[in-house]
Amino acid sequence: MPSLTISRAIRDAIVVHARAENPNEACGIIVGSDWAATGGRPLRYQPCRNEAASPSRYEVHPQDLYRLMVAADDADQVFWGVVHSHTRTPARPSPTDVGLAFYPDALYVLVSLSPDEADPVTGAESLRAWRIVDGVASEVATFLVD
Repeated sequence: MPSLTISRAIRDAIVVHARAENPNEACGIIVGSDWAATGGRPLRYQPCRNEAASPSRYEVHPQDLYRLMVAADDADQVFWGVVHSHTRTPARPSPTDVGLAFYPDALYVLVSLSPDEADPVTGAESLRAWRIVDGVASEVATFLVD
């Protein structure tokens, strides 16, 4: 299984945003130096509004998506990862998530707020990353650094 590295600051920002949006799913974009699939580095997490405002699905608000796309392009950066939370289920893409995965070179990073999915030692939320290409989701090992 391939691996990736994100900073603790990015991980923490994702979790804080997910908690703040609960009971609805949170969503956002990790902007990176290049595509995750080609070895790019994650640079920052950009929280977005969930247009669906739903506890069971997400849709990055079109205005947020456009604003981030223009800013990333202007900075010669890309969407390294697409992030969303699952409020009661594992950090695993649902069939809907897989069907709506439009960035094959990015990662799909999911955080679960379910207590059943928390790390049994630390209590930290489950954060998992996936490549979704041609309707197939493959998990990527996630390692954190400070």
